Amino acid sequence: MKLQKVKGTKDILPGEAERWRHIEEKIRGVMARYNYGEIRTPLFELTELFAKGTGQDTDIVTKEMYTFPDKGGRSLTLCPEGTPPVIRAYLENSLGRRFPLVKLFYIAPMFRQENPQAGRLRQFHQFGVEAIGSPQPQMDVEVISLCMDIYQEVGLQGLQLKLNSIGCRDCRASYRERLKNYLADKSERLCADCQVRSVKNPLRCFDCKKEGCQLVMQEAPSTLDGLCQNCREHFQAVQNGLTDLGIPFEVDPGLVRGLDYYTRTVFEVLSSGLGAQDALCGGGRYDDLVEELGGEPTPAVGFAAGMERLLLSLNEAEETARLGPDLFLISLGPQAQTASLQLIHRLRKIGLRCEMDYLGRSLKSQLREANRQGAPFALIIGKRELESGEANLKDMRNGQEQKVSWADTQRIYSRIRGKDTEKPPIPM
Repeated sequence: MKLQKVKGTKDILPGEAERWRHIEEKIRGVMARYNYGEIRTPLFELTELFAKGTGQDTDIVTKEMYTFPDKGGRSLTLCPEGTPPVIRAYLENSLGRRFPLVKLFYIAPMFRQENPQAGRLRQFHQFGVEAIGSPQPQMDVEVISLCMDIYQEVGLQGLQLKLNSIGCRDCRASYRERLKNYLADKSERLCADCQVRSVKNPLRCFDCKKEGCQLVMQEAPSTLDGLCQNCREHFQAVQNGLTDLGIPFEVDPGLVRGLDYYTRTVFEVLSSGLGAQDALCGGGRYDDLVEELGGEPTPAVGFAAGMERLLLSLNEAEETARLGPDLFLISLGPQAQTASLQLIHRLRKIGLRCEMDYLGRSLKSQLREANRQGAPFALIIGKRELESGEANLKDMRNGQEQKVSWADTQRIYSRIRGKDTEKPPIPM
């Protein structure tokens, strides 16, 4: 039997992994500017966390979770999304008692058992933020601004921000009844799933992608028509804040998001480069979730975004991390190989990415390997170089050579970096 990866998973190989890391570093840079701290939660949690937090009737809970019993008989689930685990950690570690406003971000794998497609795998990766503690619309604006700044930072163009409000717990209750009454005599036009949703959780019908259901929902009552005065003012303040920051958006009354915990502001960021599955990111406010998971009533807002979809949207020509070493050491003979091993160790200590030959190949083969790995410089050390103490540092891009003392790591570093007079950084 040939062993292969599980359907819906992917190996991230060298070359591609550097591209992932490049994007992750840009994400972390933006998070730092906005003063969000990183949180890392376990990859699995008690199943009850997602049933209570995400919603018993959501597709994630009813169809997509990887759930299994442990030896103690407890039901565990691989994390299908990031918000409930972060709120669980917020409560368990009493973060709200230590800080009135807690701003967190994560980059982590998630797991959902759904049909694999471009940008959507069974093990996928998300980055997201959770800002816990502020009811102010300015907090919504910051979260959306942060999201858009990340996409700008990595070079994405042609994005569309969609915005809506689904109201608070009070005004949404009356809207749900209006929507149920609207759908009551349209059951035959709905798919089997939406026939159930129309009774249990009618807002979920807005999420259905089937054409018949979409046609029905186009004529449905707008969530905006049912907002109470406070929710109406909150939503207007969010729109005003985004306008003040120069962030364009479109109000979409049919946008509700697919999870039960959302309240008031909901938003999505769409990319024209993803086809039918065009959502890059989704989020909003969830002012009731902390209380539903056992805490005090605490407002919160956040978003989650797919890494795979981000990378799909990026053009291959966009700036990515340069692959390969800065310097390839070519050693000719056992003594030169010993000297090269000592030299490469010292060069790595001061910050150069270096590689050398470990296969005892010829000069020609080693030069070919340096080219294959994309090294801009090569340093050749043989018997003559060992005796003289000098070697040729070859620029592989134009063939130019310059003499260097092969043991002078500072001079080698400076010439490769193009700053002859600067000292290399002190290694951490």
